[in-house]
Amino acid sequence: MSGVDESAVLGAPVVEPRRLVLMRHARAGHADATDFDRPLAESGVADAHTTGRWLAAQGLTPAAALVSAARRAASTFAAVAIGAGWSVTPHLDQGLYTADEQTLLDLVRRIADATRTLVVVGHNPTVATLAHLLDDGEGDPVAAVAMAGGFTPASAAVFEYDDGWASLDYATARLTAFHAGPR
Repeated sequence: MSGVDESAVLGAPVVEPRRLVLMRHARAGHADATDFDRPLAESGVADAHTTGRWLAAQGLTPAAALVSAARRAASTFAAVAIGAGWSVTPHLDQGLYTADEQTLLDLVRRIADATRTLVVVGHNPTVATLAHLLDDGEGDPVAAVAMAGGFTPASAAVFEYDDGWASLDYATARLTAFHAGPR
């Protein structure tokens, strides 16, 4: 049946891949606050709006968002949601502030399989490291080159994954797009 989607013809359900967005928080200010309570810089808010518009242009609307409870990460997600026109309420997680890449992966693995698109907003080096570790090398080569150029503030990597979240592991997701925040 060349050129025809056999699963559609045979009545098998066509399952959309899961999509994961890993995003580094936008540029933070240097206020006289603890690191956890640092606000976004004005440029960071604008950069997060831009990333949100880019994510919306990619056709991404998350069913869930896992966001570091640090002020700059929560504010990044709020600004991204405004830019993208999303209304999802994020789950703010204290553990993402200090998480390493394995801990972040474990948090993603706990997401319900009914969630088809997940956005994660966290901190570097964790977000960048996990993004590189998840990449199976079979995705968009232009996105891979862009991601290799650095995971600057407000950067976002978009992955597709064909299995349940609990099975997500290193080198199992396709990088389909990358948006680099400003340097």
